[in-house]
Amino acid sequence: MRVAVYYNNKDVRLEERPTPRIGSGELLVEVVASGICGSDVMEWYRIKRAPIILGHEITGEVVEVGEGAERYKKGDRVFVSHHVPCNTCHYCLNGNHTACDTLHTTNFDPGGFAEYIRVPEINIDRGVFVLPDEMSFEDGSFIEPLACVVRGQRVAHLQPGRSVLVMGSGISGLLHIALARALGAGRIVATDLSEYRLKMARKFGADAVMYAAEDVPARLREVNGGRLADTVIVCAGALPAFNQALKSVDRGGTVLCFAPTEPGVSLSIPINDFWRNSITVMPSYGAAPADIVQAVELIRARRVPVHDMITHRLGLAETGKGFKLVAEGRESVKVIIEPQR
Repeated sequence: MRVAVYYNNKDVRLEERPTPRIGSGELLVEVVASGICGSDVMEWYRIKRAPIILGHEITGEVVEVGEGAERYKKGDRVFVSHHVPCNTCHYCLNGNHTACDTLHTTNFDPGGFAEYIRVPEINIDRGVFVLPDEMSFEDGSFIEPLACVVRGQRVAHLQPGRSVLVMGSGISGLLHIALARALGAGRIVATDLSEYRLKMARKFGADAVMYAAEDVPARLREVNGGRLADTVIVCAGALPAFNQALKSVDRGGTVLCFAPTEPGVSLSIPINDFWRNSITVMPSYGAAPADIVQAVELIRARRVPVHDMITHRLGLAETGKGFKLVAEGRESVKVIIEPQR
């Protein structure tokens, strides 16, 4: 089968690999749509495992069913979760599924930038979801990234009517904007350094946008009735964005660190000020199974307009071009790879 192998952001090669052979309790899935995630182009994160076949935002069709996996059948249209939790450890039982060791070590074989993937038994048990009839394969490829956004807003206790500042208007930022709008947030403000992305932020629900290089706290007060934001969501992995976020959150508010920085970066928090003003700073990584279920329903019901976020549909041989588009962050939002093209 054909696969797109990642060597670095500027070197993604089309190669041939054997089609995976499945065992009992496993599925073989033909990949139809595979989204390029912002984390796929975090070179500091990916390069240490290169060469590697990436791709974790996938939908496809079941083409072979192993003995014991008959709850699914050939022809089923499915979303497959790459990481799944054990559901029995201390972390899972306390609602912290994304801290589970099993979640951090599970995956399908190989990545989604391939014509076929083998789905292990544990992923089938808790990470395969049949797509609703009215959901396209490409819209279904948003299930994983939207589920991560669902979890982030859930743990940040984002409430209807609360003002939201989204820092960074790439695909994660746009999904946060669209979900916050769907869930009844108050005023939504977005920042970025790209005029194109700010335009997209307005399109998907931001009430106001501003350049990240501005005095964001001052401008925020101007457009938010004199107040800072109740919830600040950092979707840019640069330290200045995190520092700006700390200055942009209102009393009683929450800073959600949705994007990571490179390893070794430390954030200085004014403990006394935050203690006095009841400010919460928290991270969010990944998604739990319940978040995936909610993401499926949000897309099915068209509460979040993911289809309109797709700007590029490319064949497997063009995966390198897709990585370039995402890494440069210019005039693209969501790039979908279609391995059967």
